[in-house]
Amino acid sequence: MKEKTDLSASLEDYIEAIYHIIEEKLVARSKEIAARLGVSRASVTEALRALSKKDLINYSPYEAITLTDEGKLVAEDVIFRHEALKRFFIEVLTIEDSLAEEGACKIEHAAPPEIIARMISFTEFMQVCPRGGDELIKGFADFCERGKQDNNCERCISHCLDAPKSS
Repeated sequence: MKEKTDLSASLEDYIEAIYHIIEEKLVARSKEIAARLGVSRASVTEALRALSKKDLINYSPYEAITLTDEGKLVAEDVIFRHEALKRFFIEVLTIEDSLAEEGACKIEHAAPPEIIARMISFTEFMQVCPRGGDELIKGFADFCERGKQDNNCERCISHCLDAPKSS
């Protein structure tokens, strides 16, 4: 994950939308961007000018829009942060998909890359740690749903301590 750009949250949303439209149609047009983001064509034009000044897109009025190499890297970073946050919310915090999507959209712009990297590492660690893994995540989901835990922590810990060590 590269260092976060100095784009505003709004411009990050635009470059992410442009990336996805280009994936689908090879080029993007302002009306498609406006429809995807639910904004006016005038807002799109203003954003396209700003992204073009930063050399992130190739833009001329009434022409198809493409990403520059740098623009593609920036868009991929925004998408990476979004997907990493959404995955953390769903897999670790057991948040429902649509709420996880909404949260990822909001937080992706504000969270420093180091925090997102740490969340990814935590998710990976939880999958391999004998004290964690799917069982712990399921226990947390149950705790969130019921407001109390189901099993005996001491029994669980002793089971982990007694488990054969792998090298």
